[in-house]
Amino acid sequence: MSRLQPLNPETMTPEQRRVYDMIASGPRGRVEGPLLAWLQSPGLAERAQALGAFCRYGTCLPPRLSELAILVTAEYWRAPFEWYAHAPIAAKAGHTAENIEALRTGRAPSFTQEDERIVYDYARELLRTRKVSDATAARAHKTLGDTGVVDLVGILGYYGLISMTIKGLEVPLPAGEANPFAGLTD
Repeated sequence: MSRLQPLNPETMTPEQRRVYDMIASGPRGRVEGPLLAWLQSPGLAERAQALGAFCRYGTCLPPRLSELAILVTAEYWRAPFEWYAHAPIAAKAGHTAENIEALRTGRAPSFTQEDERIVYDYARELLRTRKVSDATAARAHKTLGDTGVVDLVGILGYYGLISMTIKGLEVPLPAGEANPFAGLTD
C-alpha cells in the first residue's frame, strides 16, 4: 500500500509546520491533497508549491485556458483529487458542464474559441504522443504566443507532478466525494 498516513499539524516537525503555514497563508488558503502529501518532504513541498502558485495564478494564460489544461492533465492521469479540485474552478472560468463532462470521459469538447481548441489539442497531443507536431506547435505559437506556449507546458508539467503524486501516493478524495473516473476504462 502506497498511501501515506495523514500528517497531523500537531505532530509536524518545525520545518513541516513552517511550510504548512506558508502554503495555508498563500493564495490557496488551505493545505490538502497532494500538497499535504508533499509535506513528508518539506523541501519538495516548499519548492513545488511555489511552482504551483505560479502555474495556477501567475502565468500569462487566463484561468479559462489554464484550467482547461489542468483538466486535460487530470483526465489523462485519471487523477480524482485533481478533477475534484479543478472541475468547479473550470466551470467558474467559463467552461460549460457539457465540455467538462466531455473532458472527464475523454471525448473531444465542442469549443467555440480557437484558443481553447489549441490548448486542448496541444495538451492532448503532448500527453498522449510525448511530442507536438509542427502544425500544432505553429497554431499554438500563433494563438498563445511564445510565452503562452512555455507557460502551457509548465502547467502541464506541474499538474503532471500533482497527478503522479495523487496516483502514486494514493491521495484520497475528501470524505463523501466519489471518484469522477470510476467506471471509465483507459
